[in-house]
Amino acid sequence: MGYSFAIVGATGNVGTEMLTILAESDLEVDEVHAVASRRSIGREVSFGDQTLKCQDLENFDFSKVDIALMSAGGSVSKEWSPKIAAEGAIVIDNSSAWRMDPDVPLIVPEVNADAVAGFTKKGIIANPNCSTIQMVVALKPLHDRAKIKRVVVSTYQSVSGGGKKNMDELWLQTKGIYSNDELKPHNFTKQIAFNVIPHIDVFMDGGDTKEEWKMKAETKKILDPKIKVTATCVRVPTFVGHAEAVNVEFEDEISADEARELLRVSPGLMVVDKQEDGGYVTPVECVGEFATFVSRIREDSTQDNTLNMWVVSDNLRKGAALNTVQIAECLVNRGLLKQKAA
Repeated sequence: MGYSFAIVGATGNVGTEMLTILAESDLEVDEVHAVASRRSIGREVSFGDQTLKCQDLENFDFSKVDIALMSAGGSVSKEWSPKIAAEGAIVIDNSSAWRMDPDVPLIVPEVNADAVAGFTKKGIIANPNCSTIQMVVALKPLHDRAKIKRVVVSTYQSVSGGGKKNMDELWLQTKGIYSNDELKPHNFTKQIAFNVIPHIDVFMDGGDTKEEWKMKAETKKILDPKIKVTATCVRVPTFVGHAEAVNVEFEDEISADEARELLRVSPGLMVVDKQEDGGYVTPVECVGEFATFVSRIREDSTQDNTLNMWVVSDNLRKGAALNTVQIAECLVNRGLLKQKAA
């Protein structure tokens, strides 16, 4: 007998991707319910070869659900995740609402799967930020081998990280340039087409943006609180796929060759690192892939025990929907989920 799922926010970019990946997974799924806001009632979404009609969040009975995959935004999650958990469903939330809650585990299965058992405190598990996920997947095996002291990361994040409205704005602005239309930013602070914007989320005290703060705080919670992290997060005019230039300082000596071989055999990673034209992965090539790709692994000649690398991943998949489904698989594989139907 399989499990019953509800996808909350089923009509959004990540929600539709969750449905796709859940259909592709090895999980035994008996029922899937598409749940969204009232304005989306009756809207159809796909789950494998099935067509589901969206149901209203406010009237949906979560007591019949084993797992609720949440992708409806932070404010909705703050209100509804505790209510859903109170009805007996385990909530896996994709927003930032619960990530720093000490009673809510923040999970990347390749990195800290054992921590998933902490869901019993509130019935909620948090999915990390997309840019954090791909970085810590690459850092984990290196940290286990040589102990990371400090990370300096610059991100190149696609517009889909901000939702469909941002993708639409890039598309309209790009067309507008060729039509000589006047370009007015709506969802971005500056023109995004043929430009880059060093600003994601709100500014905080000290000058960091919240996106940059998330990468610091989440890396510490997931991987090791002693690791120092500094980040510069940049929005770039690509539709899907985040890239990161990562500089990592270690306590122990580790060569680029050793790191390359270690990453090759680590879960969730694929190394494509040829020192030749095209011997690396770019965001366009990672779209639709499950793996996090690592390229350009090399020693930093300016500092001892330090490596540079280039990390690329599909932010809608591993950065959001895939990681969420993998967390559900962790619950099942560890025998932590009791089927309501049983």
